[in-house]
Amino acid sequence: MRRKDREVANIDDILCIVDKANILHLGLYDDGYPYVVPLHFGYEFAKERFVFYMHSAREGHKLDLIRANPNVCVQLECDVDLVSGGNVPCNYGSTFASMIGRGQAEIISDCQEKCYALSLLMKHQTGKEFEITDQMAKTVEIIKVVVFEFTAKSRSKM
Repeated sequence: MRRKDREVANIDDILCIVDKANILHLGLYDDGYPYVVPLHFGYEFAKERFVFYMHSAREGHKLDLIRANPNVCVQLECDVDLVSGGNVPCNYGSTFASMIGRGQAEIISDCQEKCYALSLLMKHQTGKEFEITDQMAKTVEIIKVVVFEFTAKSRSKM
């Protein structure tokens, strides 16, 4: 990381960033070009790895791309706010906290795991517990991304 002064290394601080984020940007390979999709997500952290779950329509371009190449990138941010530079444009910036990671994506077919994933997603997005039925889970696809390498950084208000 180039800006070591902004590096976030403590896992509790990284988990806080992920907890605060509402949208995950999923980066996929698309015939030599990046293809990035913003998605709602749920997650868990275990054994030094993040596991992110996102829901999707049952067919579409991102699913085709995952099937063709499961190598993905995820990016999340929170606490974004403008830092004024007054009358000097080059003094403007922003505060933020972010995480970026590399991992492998797969499309989940097991109904029990899909229900679990959707319950994590709803808990993260709403703060509420929901009972997810098999019938609900059958209406969507679930993308699971296991992130095995990640970094985080932050610029807080001064």
